[in-house]
Amino acid sequence: MEIRLRGQKNISEEIAEEYEKLIRYGALREGEKLPSCRALALQLGINPNTAERAFAELERRGLVRTIPKKGVFVCSSGELLVHEEAKRQLSAIRQAGLPKEELLALIEEIYEEDEK
Repeated sequence: MEIRLRGQKNISEEIAEEYEKLIRYGALREGEKLPSCRALALQLGINPNTAERAFAELERRGLVRTIPKKGVFVCSSGELLVHEEAKRQLSAIRQAGLPKEELLALIEEIYEEDEK
């Protein structure tokens, strides 16, 4: 799958947006491997660090997962749905006025209970 840059935005943002479209429209499916940062950089004529920033943004959005020494892979739609729902819920909690520190303490408490 080839990415084309339009030069209208920051390059890493543009790459992330293009891959996000491909994933959301189903052109890239769960488990598909994205090109390495070096390969993408060579293809687009950009610095590998720029490609790495784009992939980091995609991972932050929950669209891909990096597996060390294996590559970057598209996440399952189930993972996407969980990520989007968590983001929606956290946004609602923030709007309700719960301070970040209290929310983080609650998250720690929940994860500690799961470990027992």
